[in-house]
Amino acid sequence: MDTNRQSLNVRVHDRIDSIPAVDWNRLAGVNPFVRHELLAALEHSGCVSTETGWGPQHLTCSDTRGHLIGALPLYLKSHSYGEYVFDWAWAEAWQRAGLTYYPKLVSAVPFSPVSGPRLLLEKTSLEADTAKALMEKAQVLAASSNASSIHCLFPTVHELEYWESQHYLLRKDCQFHWHNRDYQNFDDYLTALSAENRKKIKRERRRVSEAGITHRMYAGNELDERLLDVLSRFYGATYAKRARPAYLNHRFFAEIAAHMPDNLLVDFALLDDEPVACAIFFRDTDTLYGRHWGCEREFHSLHFETCYYQGIEYCIQNGLKHFNPGTQGEHKLARGFEPTATYSLHWIAETTFQKPIADFLRQETRMVDAYIREAAQHLPFRRAHESND
Repeated sequence: MDTNRQSLNVRVHDRIDSIPAVDWNRLAGVNPFVRHELLAALEHSGCVSTETGWGPQHLTCSDTRGHLIGALPLYLKSHSYGEYVFDWAWAEAWQRAGLTYYPKLVSAVPFSPVSGPRLLLEKTSLEADTAKALMEKAQVLAASSNASSIHCLFPTVHELEYWESQHYLLRKDCQFHWHNRDYQNFDDYLTALSAENRKKIKRERRRVSEAGITHRMYAGNELDERLLDVLSRFYGATYAKRARPAYLNHRFFAEIAAHMPDNLLVDFALLDDEPVACAIFFRDTDTLYGRHWGCEREFHSLHFETCYYQGIEYCIQNGLKHFNPGTQGEHKLARGFEPTATYSLHWIAETTFQKPIADFLRQETRMVDAYIREAAQHLPFRRAHESND
């Protein structure tokens, strides 16, 4: 094994364009968030850069032939915004101890709390060695960058063992995801719900339609410049309401529409054929991902219709098995979104903080497990004896 590992060449790249897209995508698979096109669009648009606190430090691993067999999207961060795994208390603890928490290294998809592969590995006999080589290189990079820590956010369950074998601490959280039980249409889905929740959803959808609002789902290649301007404006308005700058910009959306047209979907809510709100989605072969929402005018229940019910209908009509609508939101339970565990992993350079954080994460995991069990008791699906009326 040592001989094999010595033959591996791990490099650091400060821009994704220095890595051939065909090689990266061969390892990335179908998940749209780790595709070369999306990561490149983030960099080309300026949304991700050293200036925005996301300095690209992507790792690649090649064999003796120069053949790419592994990669790791990686960023040197000067803050914790846009991650959705909250470590602000850790940063405060470092500060109280007279230490500096930033910079830190983060393997994640910027601004996207979506589980997916982080260790992009070719299926060969060198797979475990490649994973270890990438993680060891990340630690060397952390030392040379004076980074306090390394964080892997929202990895797949299948790669947890790799990270834990390198003494990363596991953190658990909860999102709410919808699953398609081979429903034939939206009404078929509603029949699976209790009468109370079924009536509530019908009432919410009726309020939107009675307001004269219709919906149309656009694929990326159907978005002209006018629609791109509208979605960028609506998206930005969501952040402006919170007095925060938007993470993404018009150039990002335009590049994704051009280079990932089959992965990008935008549902526009229309009043008299003019957009008043939109929800931005991504998709792969079996999953719809709800990412962003924005509106120009407020209407009762429009958020639920645009962000959730239109997404559910799309999944049913197109045979997608899962719908991940984003973070937070116990209100999703009543609409059939089920509690789902998500994970992150954390390597801490400062030894004095390793045990306290490990103890905290064990306690937090017990609380998350209890929360998931409790939340599952409040799902809206009817029991066998309940009426369909």
